[in-house]
Amino acid sequence: MTGADPSSPLPQAPLLEFDQLLLQLVDRAQELMGTQSRLRGLLAANTAIIGNLALPVVLRRIVEVACDLVNARYGALGVLAPVGGLEEFIHVGMDDDAVERIGHLPAGKGLLGALIDDPQPIRLRNIGDDARSVGFPANHPPMASFLGVPIRVRDEVFGNLYLSESASGRFSEDDERVVIALAATAGVVIENARLFEQSKRRQDWLQASMQIQQRLMAPGGEDPLKLIARQARLLAEADLVSVVLPAVDPEVLHVAVASGDHSAEIVGYTYPREDSMVGLALQTGQPVMLGDAAAEDRHVVHLSRVIEVGPTMVVPLIGAEGTRGALTVARQRGRRRFDDADLDMALAFANHAAVALELADARHDQERVLLLEDRDRIARDLHDHVIQRLFAAGMTLQGAAGLREAERTARIDRVVTDIDDVIAQIRTSIFGLRGSVAQRPNAPRARLLEVVGEARRVLGFEPRVRFGGPVDTMVGPDLADDLVAVAREALSNAARHAQATTVELSVTVAADALSLEVVDDGVGLGEITRRSGLDNMRVRAEQYGGTLEVGPAPTEHTTPNREGTHLRWTIPL
Repeated sequence: MTGADPSSPLPQAPLLEFDQLLLQLVDRAQELMGTQSRLRGLLAANTAIIGNLALPVVLRRIVEVACDLVNARYGALGVLAPVGGLEEFIHVGMDDDAVERIGHLPAGKGLLGALIDDPQPIRLRNIGDDARSVGFPANHPPMASFLGVPIRVRDEVFGNLYLSESASGRFSEDDERVVIALAATAGVVIENARLFEQSKRRQDWLQASMQIQQRLMAPGGEDPLKLIARQARLLAEADLVSVVLPAVDPEVLHVAVASGDHSAEIVGYTYPREDSMVGLALQTGQPVMLGDAAAEDRHVVHLSRVIEVGPTMVVPLIGAEGTRGALTVARQRGRRRFDDADLDMALAFANHAAVALELADARHDQERVLLLEDRDRIARDLHDHVIQRLFAAGMTLQGAAGLREAERTARIDRVVTDIDDVIAQIRTSIFGLRGSVAQRPNAPRARLLEVVGEARRVLGFEPRVRFGGPVDTMVGPDLADDLVAVAREALSNAARHAQATTVELSVTVAADALSLEVVDDGVGLGEITRRSGLDNMRVRAEQYGGTLEVGPAPTEHTTPNREGTHLRWTIPL
């Protein structure tokens, strides 16, 4: 055998195999790089959608990042309605003009409906080739490739993610896997956003309940029923809210107040209790929720008189003695339905509102009792101090008829003085009666009467009170504080030290001075061991350039064993 020729060419087969292996390695590397890029994109997409807890923002962001992730031109997210079809349809890729030309958004038919009926991924190269497709409405942009994936929140299908018009002409299996992974993350984010939204709404409902209780307990506040209706409408994002109460005839209901669209047209409306939605809630004491009131054929929803009612809640207002009425919360037809969380929050709000109404009624009853007690006190004052003095004045005038001129004149002067005092007493009593219904609770007269009421409990009897001149208009807030403090100290001294049986407080405003006088028929000043109270009153007078005088009472207030006390606190005006 001869040896091989060194100059002959090398075999080609091993070289070709090596090139093919090298090309396969390059392809595999590119695939790995593409997969790595997809994973980076998926991670970036997950990060993008978990950065916000506002549900509307989250839903739109999910569609946007899904389109970016698989290079789709159009994207949408359909939120499922509780009774089928789509409740919301969030879309990206089409401008406002195109949307306006198309008209009504999809309701969940055709391919969209197929994904709703059977929540499994659907991937098509051409939408028109699928038998389930029903075509597009007029002015709709052409779409070929399609990818639809369900979004699950826990075990519930929340909605579907729809993508169309892939930049490569069709969606791949990798695209489907990536979008399925994104949908899983989206389900968790949507659940968190819904829980956050519910917790915020619960906080708003609770805060509104507390505000209602505070306002109802404040004097001169807003009508309780109007406040409840207005707050419920704002919190429930409702179109019309009404508070319905039983009429004089228990078989008739009437709309006491309403808030929202056409509220003025429904207030005062009466209708039979039987076969009404409110009547059902009042009878059972349980709330009622309707997805669409227009579809209800068994019970009447009274708000249908003025608006096309859709989602509706009827919540009873249950008080201590039974159901007081019902709160009806409605949205117009076509708007988002109320869910169980909405009903729970409205029920809690109604319970708090009912308690607040009970408290407001109890406070009103208490004020009426106090008013009646105050009228009894004024009647006693008029009987004890006014009528008897008028009777004595009449007897004095009768006795003066046979007297000489000088004696008759002196007696008549005394009677005139007594009648002036009686008139002042009557004016004070009338003011006390008017003050009970509190026009100006911080006015000096009202504050002084409160001090007298406090002293009455300590003294054991009712001090006599006189006002003269425009006390409320001439005494400013700062001076009023000092005036009330001096009156409280003087009455307190009379209660603790004087052993008095009568005390008289008079406040007079003249053109140039304010004077406060407290006179009692007690044991007198005696030996003063502590002067802090008197010193404080004197300081309060001197800061205005006024004076404090303390001495024995006038003779008409004294007895042989009691010289009484007369305190006079004067402030120049």
